[in-house]
Amino acid sequence: MIDPDTATSGPAGFLARLRCRLEHIVHWLRGFVFGMTTYEMVMTMLKERADREHLFVLISFGDLLGVPILPPYYSLRLLPFIVPLMGTWKRRLLREKDLTDIASMLD
Repeated sequence: MIDPDTATSGPAGFLARLRCRLEHIVHWLRGFVFGMTTYEMVMTMLKERADREHLFVLISFGDLLGVPILPPYYSLRLLPFIVPLMGTWKRRLLREKDLTDIASMLD
């Protein structure tokens, strides 16, 4: 990207400023079109991915919460891959609200 402040004056400076302005307009238009067309799909897919990751960790390490689903052998084999996710998983599990929780907050 060309910096219009360092461009020389005259026709070359004018073209540099015009090019810079057009680059900004194109960048803004790309963001606008992305927001109008695919932003909601991308956010939905990211939420779906997080939900599936949450479910996988719950199935794999549910015994931490007293839900024995998998034998401990498989949990121990997967432990090195799951350790970095444990902090965020526990926070997300405690943050999650059920419909009954939301209804009780209304009263």
